[in-house]
Amino acid sequence: MPVFHAYIPKGRYTRERKIAIGNALNQSLVQGLGIPEGDRFIVISEHGDDELFIHPTFMDMARTGEAMIIEVLVGAHRPSSDKRKLMATMTRLLEVEAAVSPDDVFIAFVPVPNENFSFGRGIPQLADIEPRW
Repeated sequence: MPVFHAYIPKGRYTRERKIAIGNALNQSLVQGLGIPEGDRFIVISEHGDDELFIHPTFMDMARTGEAMIIEVLVGAHRPSSDKRKLMATMTRLLEVEAAVSPDDVFIAFVPVPNENFSFGRGIPQLADIEPRW
């Protein structure tokens, strides 16, 4: 159910690396949280240097021109342990699968109650059930 939006610098990633980023984010759910592979909702958008501002060294990072912000809409029921596991898995897979430095990955989770998600047809499929994964 998490929805990813990766904000990346314009012109820095090839088509193949963008696909690798999408695949890595999807696999982070599968490997990190046991979520089914078909739960794949990912947006990647490119932004020019007048639209994406990421400090190169804040919090003692060594960011490059490939630094990105990943916003994740995640079920509000998720405990901190799940979030930590997902962050670690995302960062590891982005490095392995898409050659993205861990210092270049800024992650922000936005907790969303399950009843606020609709997978289609205007129906909140998860509204009245216990979380399955």
